[in-house]
Amino acid sequence: MVHSFMIEPDKYTAFADEAELMDKCKEWGLLTDKASKMKAFYYKGHGLNEACSIIGYVDHITAVIQLDNNQKHCIHPSYLKEMQAANYGIKAGDTAEAAAEANEPIAETAADIEAKAVSKAAPAKEAVTEAVKDAAQIQADEAKDKTPTAAEETAKTSGKKTKKTKLELPEGKVKMVGTIKEFTTIPNHFSDNDDEVVIYEDVVVLEPEIEIGDAWSSHSATMKKVELEIGDTIAFEAKIVAKKLTKHPVRNKLNNVAKIVKQDS
Repeated sequence: MVHSFMIEPDKYTAFADEAELMDKCKEWGLLTDKASKMKAFYYKGHGLNEACSIIGYVDHITAVIQLDNNQKHCIHPSYLKEMQAANYGIKAGDTAEAAAEANEPIAETAADIEAKAVSKAAPAKEAVTEAVKDAAQIQADEAKDKTPTAAEETAKTSGKKTKKTKLELPEGKVKMVGTIKEFTTIPNHFSDNDDEVVIYEDVVVLEPEIEIGDAWSSHSATMKKVELEIGDTIAFEAKIVAKKLTKHPVRNKLNNVAKIVKQDS
């Protein structure tokens, strides 16, 4: 059975293996930091209660799940976490209906947010509705994909005309080095708390050697254990994608940073 309410992604990043999946689930709070294996997850929205698989993500606040009928759906991790509660059906469905009949106001939940987003979805079911696009700014920069290279910036300042070329990013996880430039936060419209992020400078892919420059990543629990400071140079593994940091001139994001080793000064 095909579900009409599903928001299918136009494109998304699939997890390479279970280790990458678990790292992302820990970052989202779907697994504890001490978890050693995946657990089962269920989608309970729109009257369903079905097992689902977390297969990838659109960005750091939009997970992609798949139901048994192979339909894919974009969902905020906090909403998926909320669905795992045993009393979810009562809290998100029956209580809301009863309150509506009594004309009593109820707090807006993650389910309300998704319902509003789905109501605005186009018949062709674009990957994310306008509400989610405005909140996360997730597809505008990916669609443009016009990251300036160092050569372009040099040509601009020198007044010389140079043909623009796109930086070819490697696929999958690669070994890199970089220096911690800044710790900051960005708004998270689905949470009361802002998301913590790390900005890097002088990032270089080692094999093949590619100069990336500035990049950013989520400040995950894994990274916090290393106790990094501004100015630290580190070697690590990560997947690099073209994803602009909100309100910052940083064009590339590092996903699932792991195997972090501080370099000697």
